[in-house]
Amino acid sequence: MSAGYLIAFEGIDGSGKSTAVRAVAARLRSEGYTVDVTREPGGTPLGTQIRELIMASAETIAPDAELLLMCADRAEHLAKLIEPALTEGHIVITDRYAASTIAYQGYGHGIDLARVQAALDLATNGRWPDLTLLLDIPVATADQRRRRNLAAMDALDRRAGEFRERVRTGYLVQANGNPDWVTIDATTAPGQVADACYAAIRDRLLAGVT
Repeated sequence: MSAGYLIAFEGIDGSGKSTAVRAVAARLRSEGYTVDVTREPGGTPLGTQIRELIMASAETIAPDAELLLMCADRAEHLAKLIEPALTEGHIVITDRYAASTIAYQGYGHGIDLARVQAALDLATNGRWPDLTLLLDIPVATADQRRRRNLAAMDALDRRAGEFRERVRTGYLVQANGNPDWVTIDATTAPGQVADACYAAIRDRLLAGVT
């Protein structure tokens, strides 16, 4: 059985990741691929508890504590969901992965990047995505979208605009020159964003695969 692929969708809140994930997964399934969709934090029973804990304390949690909780979630996610699915040859699409930790806890909170990387090395055990799709959007545009859907905003979404600007910078720095990343213009219509994500997956991972 061939190994599967791990695909991460990344971007600031309001970039349309979740919508694109659903559309791309549905299209790949229609072509006969087995696709597992998950998210971080979350994705496992323990991860759901960690997510609830982070959301409940997002206004007051110490940055280092948030970093370690995110990495604990990721270690469980890999062990219980991602690695078994990849072994079975599935395509795993995750809404956020390790790049989010670098962007949010590293660039957003200002934790030393070497410390962030050390935590990630333990949490990921060297497993990085085969492809990362960065849905890039200006913070002001994302904020307009988020204000239209206030009910869907969680505690992490409400962090100050300066924080999100640093997060976006963190993503763009990671994507720059990285052959395993594709940056998608997320300011276009949701269907166009999904089409661009799908095309990147076909071109980078699935060309010639049936």
